Amino acid sequence: GIIPGEVVFELSDTFGFPVDLTALIAREKGLKIDEEGFRKALAAQKARSKQDAAKEAADWVELRDNDKVEFLGYDSDETHSQVVKYRKVKTKGGEEYHIVLDKTPFYAEMGGQVGDTGTLTTSDGTVIAISDTRKENDLFIHITRDKNLDNALAAPGPAIARIDNNRRKKIEANHTATHLMLAAMKQVLGNHVTQKGSFLNDEMLRFDFSHFTKVSDEELRRIEDIVNGKIRVNIPLDEKRNVPIQEALDMGANATFGEKYGDFVRVITFENGFSVELCGGTHVPSTGEIGIFKFISEGSVSAGVRRIEAITGEKALDLIRRQEETIAGARELLKGPADLLKAIQALIDEKTNLQKRVEQLENDKLQSLKSELAGRIAHVNGISLLVEKVEVSNADGLKQLAYSLRQNTPDLIAVLGADIAGKPQLAVLIDEGLVQARNLHAGQIVKELARDIRGGGGGQPFFATAGGSDASGLDNALNRARTLFG
Repeated sequence: GIIPGEVVFELSDTFGFPVDLTALIAREKGLKIDEEGFRKALAAQKARSKQDAAKEAADWVELRDNDKVEFLGYDSDETHSQVVKYRKVKTKGGEEYHIVLDKTPFYAEMGGQVGDTGTLTTSDGTVIAISDTRKENDLFIHITRDKNLDNALAAPGPAIARIDNNRRKKIEANHTATHLMLAAMKQVLGNHVTQKGSFLNDEMLRFDFSHFTKVSDEELRRIEDIVNGKIRVNIPLDEKRNVPIQEALDMGANATFGEKYGDFVRVITFENGFSVELCGGTHVPSTGEIGIFKFISEGSVSAGVRRIEAITGEKALDLIRRQEETIAGARELLKGPADLLKAIQALIDEKTNLQKRVEQLENDKLQSLKSELAGRIAHVNGISLLVEKVEVSNADGLKQLAYSLRQNTPDLIAVLGADIAGKPQLAVLIDEGLVQARNLHAGQIVKELARDIRGGGGGQPFFATAGGSDASGLDNALNRARTLFG
């Protein structure tokens, strides 16, 4: 009747399932949790983290004694900060600096949202380009590939940390759109839809979710319509910080399974009853800033998990304009038809009919060539031998020709070569009776002949093909075949 403390800790540490919620569900099921065992497991984990931090500390150049980083990026895009420590790290792409500040506006990559970029201007005037921000042991790590920064980073006085605000706004638009999209998906597809993974940056958003079948085009349109409707009414952001986890869940906040939540959480709401989420990411102040929302793909990731990709704002507008240009270009090519789809269908039908006529002409040509080649078959050493260079339009035609010759010719060995648009092809066909009686193998023979055309191939004992890159060697290959069997 007691859930072991180690299990409760694993649910919290590995899967992000809050201990308070585990205890609540356990009580509802008539169970208890081993609180003492949980505290011991938590203490052991903290001890391991301290040991790991102590090992890493040797890599850092410590400038100030400060283990806490204050994130101010929800309210500010620029701060006056002190460099706490930095280190040099060798990566596959070269050497980079990792910088820790006492306070920062830079959001570190978490919860699917990418880290911020921007600049750090040190007190000596050096401007450092920050290319990424990540979180490590509760520290915000500002990453740069700028070189020889030791003197600048160690300069006394505050540095100015400034994010790329234009990029951040695009990221925020995609993040808020993800919240609106999930709420709309629950309305259209059902409440079984849960988040299985996400990624969003300033270009696009990607969202993995639980669903048992492909999302239809009609369902995608309905979801798009709901999201764009919420964008048009310009819903303001309702942000609540430091909310007790249980209180947030009682509010109906949607918790993403697999995310780690502390005892106090941040609740992001866009319209009560529509989108209420536990979230640590950054968002637009109102939905109207998203502009427009557009799906670009939907597909399967694994059994029961689908993936959707979408774009917003300028990216969505660019896509619509490119599609308009494509349609306009098609109209111009087709001389401005009143019904574009009907005109395209007519072209497809015409192409299909022409293709059938070409196939019939090719077949007639093959039949004529077959009759001509039948008269060239020589009878040598108890076999019917045909070694010829022929004109066919593709490799399949070469195969059809060889097989049709076999139908009316017993004990046939045929070696056919063709230059198909500058690409030499060889086919070797051997009567199945001869394969056994004379221990022959078409695959081995064609592989040997293909050396003359700088190629390779293979196949079955009775039929094999080869392709190459040197059509000038085709005659040599056929002459070697004549010598081999003649």
